[in-house]
Amino acid sequence: MLSVQAAEAIILNLVNSRASNQVEIVALEEANGRILAQPVTGKLDIPHWDNSAMDGYAVRYQDVQNCSAEKPVTLEIVSEITAGARPQAEIQPGQAARIFTGAMLPLGTDTIVMQENTQRQGDRVLILQPPELQEFVRHQGAFYQAGTPLLAAGIKIGAAEIAVLATAQCTQLSVYRRPQVAILSTGDELVTPEQTLQPGQIVDSNQYALASFVANNGGIPIKLGIIADRPAELKQAIAQALTSADLVLSTGGVSVGDYDYVERILTELGGTLHIRSVAVKPGKPLTIATFQDNNCLYFGIPGNPVSALVSCWRFVQPALKKLAGVNYQPRFVNATTRHDLRAGGSRETYLWGKLHLADGEYEFALAVGSYSSGNLINLAQTNALAIVPVGQKLIAAGDQVKVMLLD
Repeated sequence: MLSVQAAEAIILNLVNSRASNQVEIVALEEANGRILAQPVTGKLDIPHWDNSAMDGYAVRYQDVQNCSAEKPVTLEIVSEITAGARPQAEIQPGQAARIFTGAMLPLGTDTIVMQENTQRQGDRVLILQPPELQEFVRHQGAFYQAGTPLLAAGIKIGAAEIAVLATAQCTQLSVYRRPQVAILSTGDELVTPEQTLQPGQIVDSNQYALASFVANNGGIPIKLGIIADRPAELKQAIAQALTSADLVLSTGGVSVGDYDYVERILTELGGTLHIRSVAVKPGKPLTIATFQDNNCLYFGIPGNPVSALVSCWRFVQPALKKLAGVNYQPRFVNATTRHDLRAGGSRETYLWGKLHLADGEYEFALAVGSYSSGNLINLAQTNALAIVPVGQKLIAAGDQVKVMLLD
C-alpha cells in the first residue's frame, strides 16, 4: 500500500501532465461560479465621472468655506440634477445646484453640502455649516482607472465579481472549461432511489452524492448509472466513459473480491495502473489509471458510500479542482478533540465530524451516533476530518489533532 502522501503526489503529477486548462468564452450571465482564465482589464473609469455621494447641493467651496449657522451663505439655485441626468449649466460664483445621490457634478462645483446642513428658501438655499473641500464628492476613477488590472486570472467568479464586471461593462469573459466527469456505480446489488427495494438490495446513493460533489468542485457530472457485475457490460461502460469525459469516477469493483473486475478491464483497455491501494482508512482500495489514447484520468474508488466520499475529499478533490483551473491545496488546522479518536495504527485514519471555533481555538467533535464506515447517516453536516496518523492508535480527548477542512 502507498502512503497517503505518496498517492497524493502521484495524482497531482498525473493531473499536471494532463491539465490542458482549455479556455472558453462565456457571457456575463453564464459566468457565475466559473474560473477566470485571463486577467480582466476594464475600459471605463469607476466612478465613470465625478458624482455626489449625498442628497444636497453642489457648490463652489470658495463660496461657502467661511459660513456658519450665525452667518449663513445664501446661494441661488439654478438647476436640479438627478441621478442619470447630464448637467446642462456651469455653476457660477454665488450659485448652487440641487443634486441627488449618484448624480453627476456640474462644471464649476467641487463640493457637496448635505441637505441637513442647509435651509431652502424658494429658489435660494442657505448654507448653515461649512463643508470640507471636495466633501461627499466621488471622483472619476477614484475606485478604478481604465486600462489597469481589474480582476486577476484564476479567481472564482461570484456575486461580487459579477457586480464589478457588470459595472465595467465586461460582458464576454475568458474562463476555464469545466471538466466533464463520468460517474458510474458497479454492483448487481444496487438499485436507484426510484425503484422498489427488494431483500438484499442496496440503494445507490453514490451516483447522486458524487454528482453533487463534482458540481460543487467545478466539474460537469455525467451520470452513467448502475453497471452490473458482468465483465462485458462493465468494459463497454468504462470504454464509453473514457471517450466522453476528462475524468472517470467509478465506485465499487476495485477490491480483491470474485466480482471486482475494474482493474482487469482497465488493463485490457490499455490503461496504465499507477495506484492500486493506499494505507488509508476508510478508502484503502483506490485505483488510478491513465490511457495513452486520451487525456482521461480514471479514479476507481470504494463502493461504500462513506469510503467513497472520504476518497473524493482527500484524493479526487485536488485533481478535479486542478482540472477546473483552480490551484487548490487541502487545508489543515490543529484542533482540540472533544472525544477519544481511535484507529488501528497501520493506516492513516480519517474520522468525520464537526469543527467548531470556541474562544478563538478550534475544537473537533466526532459525528454522533453509531460510528462506522457503514453508517452514512451521521455523515450529514460533516465539515471536517480528524486524522490519526500511521503508528498511532489513540488521540485522547483534550489532545491536539490534525484536522482536514471540507469545502
